[in-house]
Amino acid sequence: MINVPLAAEGIFSLGPLIVTNTLVNAFIALVIFFVVGLATRFGVKEIPGRFQTFLEMILEFLLKFFDQVTGDREKSKRFLPIAGTLFFFILISNWMGLLPGTGSIGVWHVVHGERELVPLLRPANSDLNLTLAMALVSVIGAHLVGIITLGMWRHTNKFIQIGNVLKALISLKPINILTALVEFVVGIIEIFSEFAKIASLSLRLFGNIFAGEVLMVVISSLVAFLVPLPFMAIELIVGIVQATVFATLTLVYLTMMTMPPHGEHAEAQH
Repeated sequence: MINVPLAAEGIFSLGPLIVTNTLVNAFIALVIFFVVGLATRFGVKEIPGRFQTFLEMILEFLLKFFDQVTGDREKSKRFLPIAGTLFFFILISNWMGLLPGTGSIGVWHVVHGERELVPLLRPANSDLNLTLAMALVSVIGAHLVGIITLGMWRHTNKFIQIGNVLKALISLKPINILTALVEFVVGIIEIFSEFAKIASLSLRLFGNIFAGEVLMVVISSLVAFLVPLPFMAIELIVGIVQATVFATLTLVYLTMMTMPPHGEHAEAQH
């Protein structure tokens, strides 16, 4: 019987570490990154060849796309290592799920008295652990960049505006105190929204990739030839869309976290 369980299946163990089929997929994607990185690093020439020209075209396209979000080329270059790496890792991991044998070639294990096929390869992003880890990198990384850019106090003031509350209390004006308290409560709500970002990022990517994996396994088990091809084409597009959405949202978080607190510019002018 072929099924796609919600959790990634273990293939073998290295001491206390259980190596799952999604971990194998992610490791292969990292190897591809490493090889391409070395080839790029030691193959750069003043007169670029086809491979270098292709990579430069991709880099320029990404920077132009990032400029539309950041509005600043310097910020785009600064955020490229984080958002760009997430984009390419998600894209390669998603596309690797379409390789022949993914989800169908594996070993038979006896689970609860029944024989089940454990695939050797499974799309890395169909593992909620991985998508959650990337969401944490995206959101927490954005806060760390914000702290480095603005400083701890200015960054924290975006959420918990203690300074405004103290100023309002000193002024003894009821309207100022009420406004400051409202902004303080809104800041607390904003903190909870940061946790919502993590849940949204991880669950959206996991749900789309897991659903696509289930669809491909079901279709391939019913009809092995020709019929799965249109669905594979759709999954190629889904892979690009999901990688773009994740990277774009990460870029938005980075841009927002490096902007000065709301109202700071107006207060400085006053």
